[in-house]
Amino acid sequence: MATLLTRNYFSFLRIKRDFRRQPSGGISTWCNDGWKCGKRILRNCLGVLIGAGTTCGTLLYILDRSVQAMGHDAHLPSYPWDFDGFFSCLDHAAVRRGWQVYKTLCHTCHSLRYVQFINLIDVSHTRDEVKAIAAEYEVEDGPDEEGNYYTRPGKLSDLLPSPYPNEEAARAANFGAYPPDLTHIILARRNGRNYLFSMLTGWMEPPAGVSLTEQQYFNIYFPGNVINMPQMLSDGAVEYDDGTPSTTSQMAKDLVEFLSWTSSQNLDERKRMFVKGTGIFIILLASLIYHMRFVWSHLRSRQIAYVPKEK
Repeated sequence: MATLLTRNYFSFLRIKRDFRRQPSGGISTWCNDGWKCGKRILRNCLGVLIGAGTTCGTLLYILDRSVQAMGHDAHLPSYPWDFDGFFSCLDHAAVRRGWQVYKTLCHTCHSLRYVQFINLIDVSHTRDEVKAIAAEYEVEDGPDEEGNYYTRPGKLSDLLPSPYPNEEAARAANFGAYPPDLTHIILARRNGRNYLFSMLTGWMEPPAGVSLTEQQYFNIYFPGNVINMPQMLSDGAVEYDDGTPSTTSQMAKDLVEFLSWTSSQNLDERKRMFVKGTGIFIILLASLIYHMRFVWSHLRSRQIAYVPKEK
């Protein structure tokens, strides 16, 4: 870069010397030559700066990747989720199985405070099934006529009750760790579906040099690798109603699909609207093309004849 700047500097001095030798009538010629040389110098300098910036950026990226590669955190794999396509929807049988996994294994610590029982109707269960599920929960209500709070069986309009009355009780029961609410966990994490599935299947023995307490566990996909939650998913932990084998990966997949629905309960409806909107757009576009051809066809196909004037 220094060599290029030096060469450009001497070129400028040569133009300046030539200018002193120019007669009074050669100013316009010198201006043109100077303008061309200035553009060439500016172009060369910009090229050098862009090249240096690109080289520095590439070097910093390589150094950052090399530093990340030294850590224990594994890179998340990308799984082929069937409902990620524009024209595909959730597997509601999997959503039903995911609800069963959540209710059996996850509800003891994690809440779904933004989901109502009524939201499950025609998604994973029928109305009668949801009424029976809601009746299994005790919901605090009140005050009554005497100003007292009481518990009653859950109704369709109730939110799913939290396993703990408050955050302090949750931390006290989990050795200071606060179990997060799972309603929007898919959207709250970057690459949420792949992260959650990998985390649910990522428990392993800690490598050499990593010491853990009795309440800590090693998870290769969890940030920092140290997690206070033990591995809850194991083969046969849940007995599915439809007879699907309850392997660890199957339960993790079903739970991710269920939490994808809780994070975006109108996902299927938005995709249906997208399909309808695409169909309407295609029809309007075809109509517009036909109309334009009908309006302009006589202009596009006309012939202009020039007739000479009679003398």
